[in-house]
Amino acid sequence: MTKPQLLIDTDPGVDDALAILMAHAHADVAGLSIAAGNVGLGHTVRNARTLVDLLDAATPIFAGCATPLVRAPEEDAAFVHGQDGFGDVGFASPRAMPADEPAALALLRLTRERPGELTLVALAPLTNLALALRIDPSLPERVARLVIMGGAVTGHGNTGKVPAEFNIGFDPEAAHVVFEAFPQFELVDWEATLRHAFDDAEFEGWLKAGDQRAKFYDSIVGTARAYNLTHGRQGVIAADALAMAVAIDPSIVTRREKRAVSVELDGRLTRGATVVDWAGRLGRPINADIVLEVDQARFAAMVRRALGVVV
Repeated sequence: MTKPQLLIDTDPGVDDALAILMAHAHADVAGLSIAAGNVGLGHTVRNARTLVDLLDAATPIFAGCATPLVRAPEEDAAFVHGQDGFGDVGFASPRAMPADEPAALALLRLTRERPGELTLVALAPLTNLALALRIDPSLPERVARLVIMGGAVTGHGNTGKVPAEFNIGFDPEAAHVVFEAFPQFELVDWEATLRHAFDDAEFEGWLKAGDQRAKFYDSIVGTARAYNLTHGRQGVIAADALAMAVAIDPSIVTRREKRAVSVELDGRLTRGATVVDWAGRLGRPINADIVLEVDQARFAAMVRRALGVVV
């Protein structure tokens, strides 16, 4: 079977790390475009370099936007991921170096070189994609699929703004640009990731049974797991990994709904919320294929392989 061809926009990030391990285990990765989000751009670029070293891969890394398009961010996620985004382990300086090409330009170039071949997997705030779209609005015509990890489709978000999810809430203007520009995208929202969390004990067994990738992931995930445990979140939540599973194998989806989805930009309490027209009242074009359920056993198998667990 031909491997999926992926182009990944990411802000590593503990859960991004697991998704990137999955991508390299199951697919060919054309590049990593890096945004600020979970932590600042200096850390997210360095973390991408650390992952490329771990995987001994030739995956190019493209540094992107250090800030949202319009407003300064109200929060990052260092309190979940650690101040450096990788659990504050203190890894040695990585060998892999980022390319000179900015991320937005790399997204445009790679899709021009391989039109219709690449699935674009957006695991970060959508700043890099929005900037690329402002430079070249024809980008959607060259992308095979766009899979976005973001949003909270019934308003159960994970930010200071109650309905908002982090990736969308970090740069709502960028999300608005992307949602308006792409006629069709697949949306894996925060609420779906909560429904597909892994049992703690089972996941712990995978970390013990895996290879150097599992040991690495075990070393960085502690801060995030401790945060979730003390904030009422059950199990190991692998948000970006779920989106990556959908990107790698769309047949893993067992329930989905197609709806028009927009981003709230102005609300005092709701800025960054994903607004889903569930009843079709607004007459807007249906742009989002919302992933509601996946085959959990197949998802787990994909994660185990990424961690080097031999079955």
